[in-house]
Amino acid sequence: MSKLPGAPWLLAHKSMLEVNQPKKISLYGTDYVIWQDRKGEVNALPNACPHMGAMLSEGWCHEREDQTSVVTCPFHALEFDGEGCTTLPGSNKKTLSQLKPLELIIQGDFIWSYGGYEPKIPIPKILNEIAAQYDFIGHTADTSVETDLLSMLLNMHDYNHQNGTHRPLFKIEEVQFEKFIDQGHHSHAFLMNITSPSSLVEKISNPSLLLLPKVLKAHLENYFPSLVIFYGKTGLGKVAQIHLFVPESKTRTRTYVLMYGIMNNPALKFLGHSFLNFAKVIVEQDTDILRKIYPNTPQKIKLNNEVGMDWVRRNFDNWPEIVEPNFSKSEISQNSPINGAIALTNSAVDS
Repeated sequence: MSKLPGAPWLLAHKSMLEVNQPKKISLYGTDYVIWQDRKGEVNALPNACPHMGAMLSEGWCHEREDQTSVVTCPFHALEFDGEGCTTLPGSNKKTLSQLKPLELIIQGDFIWSYGGYEPKIPIPKILNEIAAQYDFIGHTADTSVETDLLSMLLNMHDYNHQNGTHRPLFKIEEVQFEKFIDQGHHSHAFLMNITSPSSLVEKISNPSLLLLPKVLKAHLENYFPSLVIFYGKTGLGKVAQIHLFVPESKTRTRTYVLMYGIMNNPALKFLGHSFLNFAKVIVEQDTDILRKIYPNTPQKIKLNNEVGMDWVRRNFDNWPEIVEPNFSKSEISQNSPINGAIALTNSAVDS
């Protein structure tokens, strides 16, 4: 199974769509044009004009008197409304739908889609909860990566790669894995990353380093298959860094980051760009290492703390079912024998 039909995918946050500016997105091997009108209504259609195949995303939007808008083909200026209907030149009659709209589910500023498949799992409520509690900082690192979805997910749930892939950014000396709480398609991971100190010269040249503590505590909340949330705390406040994944095709996966914060200190507002830059560099480093991996290499070595990767493989291979070993509501602790013993727990997770 390569595309997990029936999973919800977050195609975009409304802040990523400029008013009346068409944008191309891809899902399950099909390109779409998506646009937002002045009233905040969002539409998405197949990107190929049904006349001669021109990319509608390369066209423009025409705004109507009621502030709704239609997308216009750049080749012959045919206009298509959100239902995929057009009016042919010399005719005042609107045609039947020529393009089947992509079904969208709008929740506040979040634009979700099941890609035309019957839903197999519900849309996670966590993003609505974060949006209600945190201030939106921005988005960054919208990137299309030449890798399959499984490889992307395994990389993002690999808790051993921080001191390799991300060493230039964080200068992590050691990764201490604490525990993994498995709740089926939902999980939590808790890590402690020990960083080496930065020199005064390094801090002056890169003020963002001032945000990094000596011990970087990480709480990762995961919703298979589409998002990973990093919760971080500093003296200035709390940050929720949300990594999103969208399968553009069998061999390409899109990723981007949404950033939210609770600002205990007004300075956090001015440091929002620094947090976004951190996230952007993280995505760039992950993208770079994915380009340097030989696919289908037999894994002869297994490191400790690969429980997150095992969680991904289990859910991917058995989609949409959760089968044995089913660690639902269980906790795997670093202190357990061979880092893999299971102990039932009902403790709440503090984010």
